[in-house]
Amino acid sequence: MNQFQLVACIAERDILRYTPAGLPIVTAKLLHSSQQTEAGIVRQIEFDIPALAAGEIAGKFNHAALGEIFQFTGFLARKSRNSRTLVFHILHIESKA
Repeated sequence: MNQFQLVACIAERDILRYTPAGLPIVTAKLLHSSQQTEAGIVRQIEFDIPALAAGEIAGKFNHAALGEIFQFTGFLARKSRNSRTLVFHILHIESKA
C-alpha cells in the first residue's frame, strides 16, 4: 500500500494551472519539522518535499494559507516515468490550527 501522511506547512506554492484535459493542478513545496525518537535517541527532523494537488482538492489547496500547519494525506509517485525524484500527491488536507 502506498499511503503517506505528513504534518507540514506550505512553504511555496505555484499558481493554479490546468492540464490540456482541463484538470486543475497546483504544485508546491511542503516544509516539515518535528522531533522523532529513533533507537532511543531524539532527533530533530526538518525537510521539504515537492507536492502536487490535482482535481477537486487543487482548489482547496490553492486557498490554504501559506505557513499554516496542515495534515496532508496522499501517496508518493515519481515525478515522471524516468525520474528518480518523488512527489507527494495530495488527496486530503486537514487544518491543524
